[in-house]
Amino acid sequence: MGPGTPRHELALAALFDRHETRLFRHATRLLTHREDAKDAVTVAFFELWRKRASVRLVDGSPLPWLLTTVAHSARNLERSSRRYRALLDRAPVAEHVSTDAPDDSGVLSALKRLPEREQAVVVLSVLEGYAEREIAQALGIPAGTVKSRLARAKAKLRDELALEGARA
Repeated sequence: MGPGTPRHELALAALFDRHETRLFRHATRLLTHREDAKDAVTVAFFELWRKRASVRLVDGSPLPWLLTTVAHSARNLERSSRRYRALLDRAPVAEHVSTDAPDDSGVLSALKRLPEREQAVVVLSVLEGYAEREIAQALGIPAGTVKSRLARAKAKLRDELALEGARA
């Protein structure tokens, strides 16, 4: 953040630096999938920013509010994960994702190595052609989370495929 950054943004950044590790630990205890902990913490800080005028401080600190918000986010993420798994169990298997087909490019094996959450958005977005809004609705997560998971997944796939290409 540069010298022209508003004071309230600097304060939020300082709060993030001070509490992120503790909130992440809290989230990982509540979630089945460790990668969701970052999403829960991100949601909590987004909500802190959005509701900054009404957040209740305890001894001048928003930490109790943040811990509670992380717990709510974690519960929502777990619930959406269960809905997603149920959706997958009911969905017909797409022929073009068949694991029996040869995978000369290594894309399918790289996709399978992604965390389940990232795999879900890639399959629904790239392979099935759903819009981010539709994916968010289907998975019960915010559209911003879909966007960040998709970006993370694409970067991982790109890196992994570049490594595979270098080995070949």
